[in-house]
Amino acid sequence: MATPTAADGRAQLPPVSNIQMVDLKAQYRAMQEEVDAAVLDVIRSGAFINGPAVKQFQAGLEAYLRCDHVIPCANGTDALQIAMMALGLEPGDEVIVPAFTYVATAEVIALLRLSPVMVDVDPRTFNITAELIEPAITERTKAIVPVHLFGQSCDMEPIRALARKHNLFVVEDNAQAIGAEYTFSDGSKHRTGTLGDIGCTSFYPSKNLGAYGDGGAINTDSDELAAKLRMVANHGQNRRYYHDVVGCNSRLDSIQAAVLNCKLKRLDDYGARRNAAADHYDQALADIEGLLTPARQPNSTHVFHQYTLRVDGGRRDALQEHLKTAGIPSMIYYPVPLYDQNAFRGTAANEVNFLPTTDMLCKEVISLPMHSEFDEPTLEFITDTVRAFFA
Repeated sequence: MATPTAADGRAQLPPVSNIQMVDLKAQYRAMQEEVDAAVLDVIRSGAFINGPAVKQFQAGLEAYLRCDHVIPCANGTDALQIAMMALGLEPGDEVIVPAFTYVATAEVIALLRLSPVMVDVDPRTFNITAELIEPAITERTKAIVPVHLFGQSCDMEPIRALARKHNLFVVEDNAQAIGAEYTFSDGSKHRTGTLGDIGCTSFYPSKNLGAYGDGGAINTDSDELAAKLRMVANHGQNRRYYHDVVGCNSRLDSIQAAVLNCKLKRLDDYGARRNAAADHYDQALADIEGLLTPARQPNSTHVFHQYTLRVDGGRRDALQEHLKTAGIPSMIYYPVPLYDQNAFRGTAANEVNFLPTTDMLCKEVISLPMHSEFDEPTLEFITDTVRAFFA
């Protein structure tokens, strides 16, 4: 489990001085003049809230997603909360979520006094499936939240069919998979986030489409839901000072929109570069016993928000320490199942204490650096270091 060594026996140093999980500085340098000019235009205009940059981004994202309505908001968590509020759910209504996900997915459900119902996920794709969802449906179930985890779509065709069968809403958590595309059995292709009633995404800086601060968006093809979403996000008003429902105040500011306008036109290129990095990882690590590379959902593209390995035999933490010693960052997404979080004890409708796949994944997963700015020597150093651990 030694660090890779050079021919003279000395430890090799990283090919760059500071390997990043996400290299936002290098990404900025590649478009610095355009970003600086866009931000300066906003400052000079004084239109800091709902200015032209926000309207441009809204229209651009609608075109990119091929959807009718985008409602920009302050962050991805707000997007999920606003979606739940717009659906008119009542306290005690049940919403099915994966137990293996970031806390925000279930957090907004509990915050609104709804009941999160936590179910297991597929061990290869890490995503929720219709087969795992259906046994959890009760007469109080009102919605399903598929999380397109790590950059690829859940298998949405059977989930949509299940939702229709039981008259359930589908709210997609698309915070990690913007740009991914799902193919239905009839050959039609749709972007993630447009496969349910409402899609929610985040523009946190480290996301594939990241702002330089917080940001989020909600999207739908329903005119009725779009009107409700806009109203909830704007203090519950359609007309200024006339408040029809209790809402919230959640806006994407113009400076963040200006940055996102610059990045949106590059999003597919970012995805292609991430796939190239993932291909390198796949090829270099595929034959290692005890290490499982990420599975690709056959009817979804993958945009690799994360490149997440599984390490068996209880060696995950030792691998992380080995990488750290070599100057390579890594992350554990996620170390604790939602049902084991103190915040959700007593709130989940099904009071899950153990789900086998979720429990296994929390012990085995580790994510390697993943972004669009890699050079070949850096990728080779990372994979050589991983291989050295298992040698």
